[in-house]
Amino acid sequence: MKKEDCFYLGLIVRKHSYKGEVVIKLDTDEPELYANLDSVFVEMNNKLLPFFIESTLLQKGNQLRVGFEDIKNEDDANAILKKPVYLPLTMLPKLEGNKFYYHEVIGFKIIDEQLGEVGTIKSINDTTAQVLFILENKDKKEILIPMIDKFLINVNRDKKEIVVNTPEGLIDMYLED
Repeated sequence: MKKEDCFYLGLIVRKHSYKGEVVIKLDTDEPELYANLDSVFVEMNNKLLPFFIESTLLQKGNQLRVGFEDIKNEDDANAILKKPVYLPLTMLPKLEGNKFYYHEVIGFKIIDEQLGEVGTIKSINDTTAQVLFILENKDKKEILIPMIDKFLINVNRDKKEIVVNTPEGLIDMYLED
């Protein structure tokens, strides 16, 4: 399994027992969706390795206690501590309406209600205080648009377009020479 075909589920944060159980801190708003997994991929040495699950117990909101088939003691558990956990993209729940996963909209066109087609989403920057669409227009200029619910008018998955209504001047400042 390739990492680009997967999404980050969480991190193995601690051991739970001397029998090799570990706790995965889930990076999700809906941890209950992942309470009954059969397997996960654990990143080890830059490779995703499948780990099969014998038992799970959701606890403390977003923490999943897991017993893996081949992890039977503390030493085995130590080998996977602090390792990221992934699942295939096909296991993501489908989002509808104006909700979307960041990876899903890469390549979508941004259409502004006043200006028309602005550019194509090349990436999304979620490391800043405000998440940003990073676009490239037909002239290869980079345009940043804050991902604010108030700006998002419509997400059209069929046409691969997102319609926005941005404040006057926001996009123009990127187009000036």
